[in-house]
Amino acid sequence: MRRAFFAFAVIPFIFVSSIFMSPIFISPIFISGAFAGDAEIKAGQAVIDGQLKALIANDGARAYSFAAPNVKQVFPTVDAFMNMVTNGYPPVRRPQSYAFGKVEQTGPGSIIQQVLIVGPDGKNYEAVYTLQQQPDGTFQITGCSLRASNSLST
Repeated sequence: MRRAFFAFAVIPFIFVSSIFMSPIFISPIFISGAFAGDAEIKAGQAVIDGQLKALIANDGARAYSFAAPNVKQVFPTVDAFMNMVTNGYPPVRRPQSYAFGKVEQTGPGSIIQQVLIVGPDGKNYEAVYTLQQQPDGTFQITGCSLRASNSLST
């Protein structure tokens, strides 16, 4: 199963799986680049963790607050955002468990973070999140690609 549910910040979000299904986007071997510093890694992981915890707790407003402006432009309401996640991405909406995998900085203030998920169906999934540092210094989620995974190795 391959689906994309957000978009890169530089491309208007279109909820179509074929746009982001290139091997480089969903591969656990990320684009070559400098590693993000510890502070950036922790900040990005805190954003993803916060959104996943909010989704699990049915706190749509909080989950939506972690989305970057490009995502909010396509899903202008909390309800629209939650419907998209709930109906299209059960592993992200209701994970049994999740763990952070590989992380890489792709440019100034840009991070790609792998998240290994056990979905509500008990199957393994790999989510690859993109995050962008905002003008206020915080990170927000600009995109995510999800695929079924045969193992949870990093």
